Amino acid sequence: MSDISPIPTPSTPSAPSAPALQTTQVHLDGLFDVLAKHLYSTPVVAVRELIQNAHDSISRRRLEDPTFTEPGRIDVLADEAAQTLVIRDNGSGLTEPELHRYLATLGNGYTRQLRASQKEGSDELIGLFGLGFLSAFVVAEQVLVNSTSYQSPGEGWRYRSSDGRRYVVQAIDARPVGTEIHLAMRSDFNHLCSAGVLKKVLGRYCALLREPLWFDDECVNAEPPPWRATADGVVVHPTVLQRQRMAFAARMERHFEPICVIPVEPEGDSDARGLLWVQDGATYGTSDNRHLSVYVRGMLLDDEARDLLPVWAGFIGGVIESNALTPTASREDLQRDGAYQATRAHIQDALIRGLAELSRSQAPAWSRLLTRHNEALLGAALCEEELFSMLADAVRLPTSQGDLPVRSLVREGRIHLSLGQSGGFEDVLFRALQVPVARGDRYAVAGFLRQFVRERGVQLIEIGTAAGNARMFRPDDLPESELAWLREHLAWGELVVPARFLSPELPLIAVPDREAQLKARLDADDAKKRMAGAALSLARAFTQRIDASVSARLYVNLDNPAIQALLQSHREGRAVPAHAVALLRSFKAIMAPGGEELKGQPPLVDLLSDFSQAVAVLCAPPAAS
Repeated sequence: MSDISPIPTPSTPSAPSAPALQTTQVHLDGLFDVLAKHLYSTPVVAVRELIQNAHDSISRRRLEDPTFTEPGRIDVLADEAAQTLVIRDNGSGLTEPELHRYLATLGNGYTRQLRASQKEGSDELIGLFGLGFLSAFVVAEQVLVNSTSYQSPGEGWRYRSSDGRRYVVQAIDARPVGTEIHLAMRSDFNHLCSAGVLKKVLGRYCALLREPLWFDDECVNAEPPPWRATADGVVVHPTVLQRQRMAFAARMERHFEPICVIPVEPEGDSDARGLLWVQDGATYGTSDNRHLSVYVRGMLLDDEARDLLPVWAGFIGGVIESNALTPTASREDLQRDGAYQATRAHIQDALIRGLAELSRSQAPAWSRLLTRHNEALLGAALCEEELFSMLADAVRLPTSQGDLPVRSLVREGRIHLSLGQSGGFEDVLFRALQVPVARGDRYAVAGFLRQFVRERGVQLIEIGTAAGNARMFRPDDLPESELAWLREHLAWGELVVPARFLSPELPLIAVPDREAQLKARLDADDAKKRMAGAALSLARAFTQRIDASVSARLYVNLDNPAIQALLQSHREGRAVPAHAVALLRSFKAIMAPGGEELKGQPPLVDLLSDFSQAVAVLCAPPAAS
């Protein structure tokens, strides 16, 4: 018998029953750990969140309690020795049911519901997610809340919890309407009870808060931002307003002195208003000192919102305020939504218009801006057409004769641009010709000039490229016998190009091919050590089309008297004096300084020796007849 059992015949399956709908379970302890310990990046946020709740409590009372006519007030009290922090407000307070419903229920903030009602004044409310109170347990080992609601001013209630998971609520004697939160700080965060630390934190986070915030007998936000006065219809003299703006910028800028300020007013789909300022710290092409603080409904939300500024604005700081920007759940960043993109475009437009206004009406500030940030502005001009039009005649370019405005580079309808490094043949050549040459190896110079000549109809000669050299040294023809003679006597392996120069005084010049040099550097085995792999691949893709077979060209000026005399001697069959050839070969080497020795070039000391001997021959007395 076989040990293998027959495979049973499958029965016809019955129709499957509908799957039961299940309920997702919540592990409360794990959720608390995530929200309380990992939602916020810094314990300072706990102070901000609790002050924000106090602010919203006052706003709520204004909306719901018609008898509330007194000024709002938030007090912060700290005792470093006792390790306690107290935040008190005269807002709406909480009833016993509200303590359970809102304070002790995650994500069920009353502020969100009140804002949804769209009552007049509800846009001043800051909170959104109902999670802020949870931040108290990040810094405190025990949280005590005493509250009396305007709805039942004869009652008082106390909430107490050590971890936020479990809590007790008990009746206490009625207190003034409002809420008082006591934090018994954990030892790790006792520094938040320090008067110096707390004053700095409150001054930064709450500088734009509308409700007065008091700490250490001082109103932290007593001075409203300067744009609030104009927004509320208050007429301020322009001089006074400018002084207020500069003072505000100096107070808010943490690293540099502001040079000048640029106001931002609501426009289009963006409600953002505030101030931008130009920093005094000198920048270079790739410097990025952008700094922007974003306040949403008066509370600092993002102190590093630099991405709202244009990438070219590395010299700009600022503060903006908006009710439309949407915070993330931690309220430490902004959601990249439509409001964010509209605000970003709005800030860029305001900045460009502000710079244009500076150039027209504030000459001293504009001059200082150009002095401090000239190189950064060159790059900025390449990013925005409006900026280029504004800056084309204002910025200065590094040249062989120092920093000069572009108009000073134009000679007979041409601008000369060197793509080599300082010290190359271009320096000697144009020093001799007294023509300034722009430094194409410096940040944004080449790109700026290429756009300039397109718009102004000027010719750009890029020295060191085949096209640029052809414009400067116009090729001409010679019989092959004369060309061979020049190769034999004057060249060390360069491609000899007979030409007619812009200046007849120059007899000859050896010009390295900058594009071939670039290709050689990128193709070298050690290129990966000097460049990132992705950048190297892109650069090599660009240089693939470059013909690097000629590393240098020797341009010989057919209009130069010395060259004409040499060629005439060759044509007539007369012996060319050796000392004349030696002088020209030495001259060629001297015209290529900066370590750019040509391939096949004899040692410089030998050339100098030939030069000296040639001069000695010329100075020798004539032989006696």
